[in-house]
Amino acid sequence: MLIAVPMLESGAADLNALALTTCLARHGHRPIVVSQGGRLVPQIRAAGGEVVEMEVASRNPYRMFGCMKRLSRLIAERNCDVVHALGRAPGWSAYFAARAQRRPFVTTWFKGFREQNYLKRLYNSVMVRGARVIATSEDLAELIRDRYPAARNRIATLPIAFDAAAFNPDHVTAERIARIRHAFGAGPETRVILAPGRMVRRKGHALIVKAAALLKAAGITDFLIAFTGEDQGHTHFTAELWDLVLATDTTDVIRFAGLSDDLPAALAVAAVAVFASTQSEGTPRTILAAQAMGVPVVASDLAAGSGMMLAPPAFGDDRMTGLRFPSGDIEAMAAALTRLLQLSPAERRAIGARGRAWVSDLRDSATVAEQTLRLYMELASARTP
Repeated sequence: MLIAVPMLESGAADLNALALTTCLARHGHRPIVVSQGGRLVPQIRAAGGEVVEMEVASRNPYRMFGCMKRLSRLIAERNCDVVHALGRAPGWSAYFAARAQRRPFVTTWFKGFREQNYLKRLYNSVMVRGARVIATSEDLAELIRDRYPAARNRIATLPIAFDAAAFNPDHVTAERIARIRHAFGAGPETRVILAPGRMVRRKGHALIVKAAALLKAAGITDFLIAFTGEDQGHTHFTAELWDLVLATDTTDVIRFAGLSDDLPAALAVAAVAVFASTQSEGTPRTILAAQAMGVPVVASDLAAGSGMMLAPPAFGDDRMTGLRFPSGDIEAMAAALTRLLQLSPAERRAIGARGRAWVSDLRDSATVAEQTLRLYMELASARTP
């Protein structure tokens, strides 16, 4: 099996490449992961996968053509049965390479892509050119059906395999928690609002800063918001964000903490986790991780689809695992954060316990792995020699 993914850092596609590698290797396969590289490379290799680095994240047509030729040779030499693309840029190279070698091509959607013009729609269209188009939630599947009716019969809805055992609050030591609190500059009584996610505009960091200003204006004290994403070269946006922090007088409650090397511990110190995306995110793993760690979640309706959390009004307060707000509505976000911060620690723990139980029951890694492998096997067996 060949898996093509832009990078191997911390995104949904990156982590799914690791999950797929793990389950394929456990079932006796030798997965090959083609990527531009990243910090997950050692984990891919440790899981039993082979990593081949090439510039598959590039949108430069000349480089994409070069990657297509290299991928075609790799597929033939290693006799790869299925080619699976986890992104658009590598998707184009992988698609033409798979066609050249007459191998089944599969894609996975982790989020909805913006289609503001014809060229963008054409670029996105590689994600529906596969023999199977995997959507990681029913919301995404419906979006794909609406945009690409011709792909309707090729869509398979498979949730992301998520190992809740890796996010167990009982396994996080006091020393790890103390280290994270020190890194955030948070006192023992400070309520931490964790804002995971890459430092890119669509994640809504600017909206979170403005919500922080509203919290301060309302008299909410003893809190801080920690941004724990990497900017991946988006330094101009980070500078803009810092200017906004200065302009809103929120320097005392906003921390640019950078990418945490210990996400479970970062979540363990959080009273609340906030996700303010302004673009459909599909199935962000970090929202599942937060709930698995017993952390109440505040998320925009674009950050968390209907299958990502239990929130009013669809679920009563006695079942909710967090609160959802309309994307872009700063006042609603601030109100949701205020509501959760004003709960007692015991009340927040009760919400967190429901979240952990719900995620543990919902996401069965073994079942998802079996479904993915079954899909691969069906495509491989149906291939014309």
